[in-house]
Amino acid sequence: MASVTSLSDSVQQHLASALSAALPEAAGADPLLRRSDRADYQANGILALAKKAKANPRELATEVVSGITTGDVIADVEVSGPGFLNITVADKAITENLAARYADDTGRLGVPYAAHPGTTVIDYAQPNVAKEMHVGHLRSAVIGDAMVRLLEFTGENVVRRHHIGDWGTQFGMLIQYLDEHPHELDHKESEVSGEEAMSNLDRLYKTARKLFDSDEEFKTRARRRVVDLQAGDPATLATWQKFVDESKIYFFSVFDKLDMEVRDPDIVGESGYNDMLAETCRLLEESGVAVRSEGALCVFFDDIKGPEGNPVPLIVQKSDGGYGYAATDLSAIRDRVFNLKATTLLYVVDARQALHFRMVFETARRAGWLNDDVTAVQLAFGTILGKDGKPFKTRAGETVKLEGLLDEAVERATAVVREKAGKVGLTEDEIVENGRYVGIGAVKYADLSTSAVRDYKFDLDQMVSLNGDTSVYLQYAYARIQSILRKAGEARPAAHPELALAPAERALGLHLDQFAETVLEVAAAREPHKLAAYLYQLASLLTSFYDQCPVLKADSPAQVENRLFLVDLTARTLHEGMALLGIRTPEKL
Repeated sequence: MASVTSLSDSVQQHLASALSAALPEAAGADPLLRRSDRADYQANGILALAKKAKANPRELATEVVSGITTGDVIADVEVSGPGFLNITVADKAITENLAARYADDTGRLGVPYAAHPGTTVIDYAQPNVAKEMHVGHLRSAVIGDAMVRLLEFTGENVVRRHHIGDWGTQFGMLIQYLDEHPHELDHKESEVSGEEAMSNLDRLYKTARKLFDSDEEFKTRARRRVVDLQAGDPATLATWQKFVDESKIYFFSVFDKLDMEVRDPDIVGESGYNDMLAETCRLLEESGVAVRSEGALCVFFDDIKGPEGNPVPLIVQKSDGGYGYAATDLSAIRDRVFNLKATTLLYVVDARQALHFRMVFETARRAGWLNDDVTAVQLAFGTILGKDGKPFKTRAGETVKLEGLLDEAVERATAVVREKAGKVGLTEDEIVENGRYVGIGAVKYADLSTSAVRDYKFDLDQMVSLNGDTSVYLQYAYARIQSILRKAGEARPAAHPELALAPAERALGLHLDQFAETVLEVAAAREPHKLAAYLYQLASLLTSFYDQCPVLKADSPAQVENRLFLVDLTARTLHEGMALLGIRTPEKL
């Protein structure tokens, strides 16, 4: 089914026609139509057009109104103030528009695809091999997953990349230790959980580190192993692969708890670009983008200086010949642009790395790898804070482990679900399943409902509350609709455009109409928090609707059907919107 023309677009077309008739030179001008609390919409564009044409804005507005035919789409237009237009949409137009969205058999609710889709490579969810994931990994995973869903929904070709930390000097230590203690990781993959896998690695890492710090001979052997690893020695690489595989068991278990799909081919860590590093450096040096400074290969920037005013370079290759993060990140850009044919590179990375990425992107631009046709953007995110407003830590001052945090969220949510279970007849299996959906949804929504660049406080009590701007409130709104639909008996949802709409029905309908526009804007601006805000407002309008408009006890069978249609479309919109944020909507709650 083709996309549905929104009410705002229909109103805009009527206004544009009347405007060009009243002022021919204004043909194609934007009437600046906006939702308003004074009417359904307000158009503010006439003031600027009148000023340009040296006309009286109120007189011009009056002339435009005289050229608007009221009826099927626009019920009423009045001039307000110095030349604003207050526009009321016909009830029939609202219902017919929503009926078209409801009839969309593609499940897209009439949402069109983006006008010019391209290929976006999203770099997100970047854990480190042989290290446990902590609370700092949460935002990249959750925001990145939402952006993947949003962009794919709008028609973008999305390539996922998980740039895991799987290379570097600590692997020499780990490999040498495992080589000397070969049975430390002996088990069958199918017999070990992700938590046990990481527990093995964690224990191994601590033991190897203790030996590394106390035994000079072992330290020498371990450093030799780093050289072997970088040189591609087969036996060393085989042992390194064991660490990667062991860590992946753990990564997948955490991502599964987060209800996220992470596919093995999408995991291309630092090691994946190892063979490109020397060529990246050669290309940068030969083109003059990078220069040697005290033996290191550096890129300098006029506007980036240290505390004492000295230039701060991006070091691509160290003076000892080793490669830093910059060489790997620049090689990844080359791969994503020239091999994956990306038009956009999106990095969901902590705001504290902004300077690094600014320097990397500028270097890639100077090298010609990024240009007007290929852009790189950091979707920077802030820090998760504790209730005290400080970075979230355990009581002992350690970084909070992500797996434990998710388990606690599910535990709290399950308790909330269990409290209500008797009223809606949930089985024990449903309580456990819904507890997981509510707990993980609560964590995701708290993150996604905050502008990415801002810090936010992690408060599980608030997150699993049925009141306020929480995912539980939205999930409950959805489940409440499903309960009404189950109780409807013979009555079925059906649109009745001939019926007049109550104020709460109109408000709900006009907001439902904005779903398509919101999704496209959110995807293009990379601002998932605005979709969360839209959904919260939708659930709030639904609550007002319930208070004012009986559904199953409406005045007539037609009104019952029309209100069932309104709430069912609201449920579908909540379900689709939450799914785009990576959050489930249980049928009973």
